[in-house]
Amino acid sequence: MRIFRQRTPDQITVLGTRIEPFRDLFHLILRAPWTAVLGGSACMYLIFNLAFAAAFDAFGGVGGVQTGSFSEYFYFSVQTMATIGYGQLYPISTAANVLVVSEAIVGMTIVALTTGLLFAKFSAVRARIQFASEAVIGPLDGIPTLMFRLGNERSSQIIDAVVRVIMYRTEISVEGVKNYRMYDVPLERERTPTLSRSWTVLHRIRPGSMLYGATPESLVRDEIEFLISMVGLDELTGQTMHARHSYDGAKLRWGARHHDLLSDREDGGIILDMTHFNDVVATEPTDNFPYPREAS
Repeated sequence: MRIFRQRTPDQITVLGTRIEPFRDLFHLILRAPWTAVLGGSACMYLIFNLAFAAAFDAFGGVGGVQTGSFSEYFYFSVQTMATIGYGQLYPISTAANVLVVSEAIVGMTIVALTTGLLFAKFSAVRARIQFASEAVIGPLDGIPTLMFRLGNERSSQIIDAVVRVIMYRTEISVEGVKNYRMYDVPLERERTPTLSRSWTVLHRIRPGSMLYGATPESLVRDEIEFLISMVGLDELTGQTMHARHSYDGAKLRWGARHHDLLSDREDGGIILDMTHFNDVVATEPTDNFPYPREAS
């Protein structure tokens, strides 16, 4: 049984909870894609106009009506809710005026709510953090090192970025109960003043590390997974942004490192080649790297 972080929402069955999608409607809208939000807003606007058009059709009292068709009442409803008021159609009865007042109140409410929700969704800052497709374990300065690569896809920088790495593993207690335990993975450096295009996060595998003496087989047996989370400030808006990504420990690349991104130009400048962001290269075995290399 895998840790449920690796499962998609449709693969998880939750028992004992009530489904109340409208209780957190605001968060639901912020998480929904733009197509769903804009399409839902248009549908809601049309539904209310159709409802008021049906009411005008039932009660009448609209002056300037020529054919008395439903479409005329619908267009009158749209003009009323949008406060257009061409003057060709107008209420002439008490019932029609009451409907106009009601629709004006509903229309202003819809416009206010829609404007606020769309602005909140538009102004929400979302991190565009790219995580390398693979995590690797290889020698670095003669020490076996677990390495993760991440970077900022925007041209702007993330200020005071902090990275945390959590290792999940399956453990069986003395009572025979299966538990999913979380352990903090200490890093060589967990904070950077500015995060731009690339940052390699390092964990040295020394005695005392949870990974000391680990093998590909033990990572599969213990169902090891790594969760990386990043929090920082967007330099343009000053808002906090965050991102996270998980790696299956069974798919770690042993005896490898991330491909170099930097190279020198002839004029003394530097080339940052992001086309190699997801590439890894094999490392040569060393006496200080006692861990098994990935099987070819």
